Amino acid sequence: MLINHEALEELDPVHNLIDWSEVEKHLSHIHAKKRGEKAWPPIMMFKSLLLQAWYGLSDPALEKQLARDLLFRRFVGLDIAESVPDHSSFWRFRKQLQDLKLMDILLHEINVQLSKQGLYIKSGEVSIVDASVIQANRSRPNKDKQGKSTQDSEAGWNVKAGSDGKRKSTYGFKAHMNVDEDGFIKATGYTAGNVHDSNCFTELLSGNESAVYADSAYQSEAHGQWLEQRNIENRLIKRAYRNSPLTKKDKVFNQQHASVRCTVERVFGVLKQHYGLAKARYVGLARNRTRFELICVAHNIKRGLSIRQGSWV
Repeated sequence: MLINHEALEELDPVHNLIDWSEVEKHLSHIHAKKRGEKAWPPIMMFKSLLLQAWYGLSDPALEKQLARDLLFRRFVGLDIAESVPDHSSFWRFRKQLQDLKLMDILLHEINVQLSKQGLYIKSGEVSIVDASVIQANRSRPNKDKQGKSTQDSEAGWNVKAGSDGKRKSTYGFKAHMNVDEDGFIKATGYTAGNVHDSNCFTELLSGNESAVYADSAYQSEAHGQWLEQRNIENRLIKRAYRNSPLTKKDKVFNQQHASVRCTVERVFGVLKQHYGLAKARYVGLARNRTRFELICVAHNIKRGLSIRQGSWV
């Protein structure tokens, strides 16, 4: 039996926010174990990966923390006398989430639960879309003993002009995200760094929004028509073209909607500062995408609790 102490109750508000039995239904077919190993409950493994996201842990560090931290054991439901999964079990479980394409389903489940509690508002919703570059775990073109490049082959170069006017090149991936006005993540995408932001625009949208906000990189005739056909108000930042500068009306429009659009930038800031998203943890697009998706689920749970408690992070 676990020891009772108020220090061990710090994660109880997070735990009590979610109906884990409903989450567990989506995980019922997962078996992340090798032959002869103990079959760890999928919901315990999923909650462990949420702890990993909240505390920025590697798989080996997560294993150690579960072994010695009563707070962690209380959250996932492990008795003090029970053994813990090894780091390879977490790797296999994450791979199952990836292969079964469960992360979109799990994000939707969490959002539905938060919506029922009045924390996540769906009616008349708006979407705010943006992308951010994630440095690859192996970004340098070094060579191993066999002379082969160790650079992550599934990443790509992103070239962007900085605020100082200088061009900045980053080898890595690009996280794409749709958030609402309260900072809840609604949909995600993950690509190589050389994929243009606008390529993921419509797949991040439901088509039922009342309005869509995004920076000028997403502005195009095709996107304007897509929004118009669905009676969605187009609040994409207007851009100037050669021989066609912004009008005074365009500048006023951009100023009016910039404050809403910055919500998604704030969310990316939280994910990079508090969840370690600035750099990829793994090699390869699929594994890093699943990590990003888990971080987004973890963020929404904490965001729901923050709104209930009246804070941002």
